[in-house]
Amino acid sequence: MPAWPDKDEALLKQFVDHLKLRSEAPVRSVLRGFQRFVSQRGAKRRLEKTTIAAWLRDLSKDAPVQAVRRYGYAVNAFLNWLVEQRALPCNPISEARREYGARSTAAVLRAIVQPRPKEALAGLRPMPRYGSHLGPAMEAHVERMRTLGYRYDEKRFLRFDRFVQGRTGAATEPLSKLIREYADTTQSAASKLERIKVGRALAKSMSRDGTPMIAVATDRMIKREALRKRCKPYIYSAEEVQLLLDTARGFPSPKAPLRPLTLYTMIALAYCAGLRVGEIVGLQLKDLDLTTGTIEIQDTKFFKSRRLPLSSGALDALRSYLTARQKAGASMDPAASLFWHEKGGYCYYAVEGLLRRVICRAGLRNKPGRGGPRIHDLRHTFVVHRMTEWYRRGVNPQAHLPHLAAYLGHLDIHSTLVYLTITQELLQRANERFRAAESEVLKMMRQR
Repeated sequence: MPAWPDKDEALLKQFVDHLKLRSEAPVRSVLRGFQRFVSQRGAKRRLEKTTIAAWLRDLSKDAPVQAVRRYGYAVNAFLNWLVEQRALPCNPISEARREYGARSTAAVLRAIVQPRPKEALAGLRPMPRYGSHLGPAMEAHVERMRTLGYRYDEKRFLRFDRFVQGRTGAATEPLSKLIREYADTTQSAASKLERIKVGRALAKSMSRDGTPMIAVATDRMIKREALRKRCKPYIYSAEEVQLLLDTARGFPSPKAPLRPLTLYTMIALAYCAGLRVGEIVGLQLKDLDLTTGTIEIQDTKFFKSRRLPLSSGALDALRSYLTARQKAGASMDPAASLFWHEKGGYCYYAVEGLLRRVICRAGLRNKPGRGGPRIHDLRHTFVVHRMTEWYRRGVNPQAHLPHLAAYLGHLDIHSTLVYLTITQELLQRANERFRAAESEVLKMMRQR
């Protein structure tokens, strides 16, 4: 294997061919520019971080930050490949990430272009877990909650611990002051509220262990602002649900021909059974029982497992998908993922991204960010449409709410009511039921 950089760019061509991209021109152009820049700096010298930093700074003069970051990712992948081919002794970016324990390649790229790259890289070293003076109390609280059976996420406490470690003189300050400062480091009202909750939980835990702590006060204005900016659910109409299904069936995927039917079946389950994205991703072949028309949801949120009867439409979609899945050569092991592709099962973020693209292609989501219809809104839609159907059939919805809560895997009906968004039709059906009940009450009073 020749040494890099090579004049005929043979290695670059091999790498781009290895990627098997739909459009090779952008990546090829970026890597060609990088290779020329390195060659001009001296082809016989060892590639250093300073050379990569100089190239990134040169790019940033004309390109936006996001584009420069993407170029850095492409170069990092190219250098890793060169190391595998023994055309380069080491990749300086990967070496720096290992040396300083950086959490991402982006962090290394940002650090090496700083005026003082050594200090910036040193700042990437992870702090010790629970290394602050409050760390032992946080660790004890997390351990206690997990012992009690909660799936307690310690990341929010580790973030607060890192803040305390980096705060000069934190050991002499009261917890309430540290929490207020920690909350002020973020702009989002929801994030501020979450950080205050961390402080309240920690104060309560420390008081229980014998260390008196003043409870951290919740700011009502922050709570009100968080509720105001909370993402409002979008209730799909029946026509929009059908549009999503049709768009999924026509999803362009020439290299993965099973994917359109996969997305179609996922959307059918999200709407017909109100499944969460995580529950869809976690389904295995053994969870299906087409004979009884049920599906098993194993140990999901709130430690709940449940067996759900499915509608005829959802069952038809599953049967069609399973037939196509078997023809595609997928594993029929009962423990295999239900939704399959050539490299195995789908992960949560891949499914979420693909279904978001379906929503965009259907023309229902035109703005970036958190606003607009989401795939999780199909769960909200399931609740609203079920309640509306009960009203249409003259069924008392209040008596059936516990059944609906159990079907959705909620702790109680209060969690289910969060999903209940009042639509115009639902309000009209409820008013009709109220007027009918009111007339019956009036008749009884007149008879008395």
